[in-house]
Parts: sequence; C-alpha cells; structure tokens
Amino acid sequence: MAAALTRIYHVPAYNEIAHAARLDRRPDAVYALSRVQPPMNPHGRVLALDLGKKRIGLAISDGLGITAQGLDTLARINKRTDLAILAKLIQERSVTQILMGNPLHMSGREGRQSEWTQEFARDLEKRTGIPVKMWDERLTTVEASRVLRASGIGIEKRKAAVDQLSAVILLQSYLDSAAAHTGDQR
Repeated sequence: MAAALTRIYHVPAYNEIAHAARLDRRPDAVYALSRVQPPMNPHGRVLALDLGKKRIGLAISDGLGITAQGLDTLARINKRTDLAILAKLIQERSVTQILMGNPLHMSGREGRQSEWTQEFARDLEKRTGIPVKMWDERLTTVEASRVLRASGIGIEKRKAAVDQLSAVILLQSYLDSAAAHTGDQR
C-alpha cells in the first residue's frame, strides 16, 4: 500500500482544511469540506500604481494577497479622467487598499517627482475613500526593463510592458514584505 503524501499549501488555512478532510473519512464530510471557500485576505485586494507622466502601470493582488497580476496600462489623459477611470476600476475589482510607487532619489530623499506622486495619491484617496500607501519604487523600472530585455521582447513591446511589469514588481515586493511581517508561511 502506498503511503499518502500530505500536500503542503502556502496558506495555513488550506492545510487545516486538508487535515480536517483526512480526519473525517465519511464521503459527505469530504464533500462538505470541498465546498469550503478558500480563506480571503482580510485586507482585500490591493491595487498598485506606477505613476508616470504618460502612462500608469497597474497591478492587482489576488484575493489571498499572495501574488500580483498585471493589468492593462492606463494611458494618461488628464488628472480628472485618470482619477475617474481608476475609481471605476477600484470599485469593479473590490479594491480595499491602493499602493502607489514613491519615486525616491537613490539617497532616499524625496524630490519633485515624489511630491507630485503624493499629491496624486491624496487626490485618489479623496476621490475613492480608499487608503493609499506610498511604497518605495526605486529600481522597479530598472528591474522591469532588465527582465523584458532578457526575455527578448522587441523595443516597442518592451516600452508598452515596462510600466505594467514595474507595477507588478512593486506590488509583489509589498505583498512579500507584508507576509514577512505577519509571519505568513508562503
């Protein structure tokens, strides 16, 4: 007889569900456990923005707050329209927190770009009522460009994808940091 292997999941609650299923071997109990909804991130979905003068790179977390997925890059029109589009996206995607890249100087000091980004963040928070957290984005664009260059993507496609990938890198670093601070086993 082959030994049963225990499947280890990244989220502790999944391990508890699997453990409960092994303890109760009745078919109806296993069926009931299979209908259990996966645990949701108590903080909800996080939307990350990589704000630029011409485009806004966007990424959103999964419902568990484990992974970041890129969304279509938003071509900037004007501040009012950009805020309206973002507010609609936030409502449609059930976002409970917004993460905005803070373009600090390599020394860690804030510059003109950082002040402009923080002003946009305040306006977005005022428009949506959703808290905006500023997150250090130093080198995210450099890293995104490096990854895209290494992948062999052409220059034109690379230019279009760099903002989205920057937002994904920004959000994933935030999610990983939040997991490390809460002791979440991922």
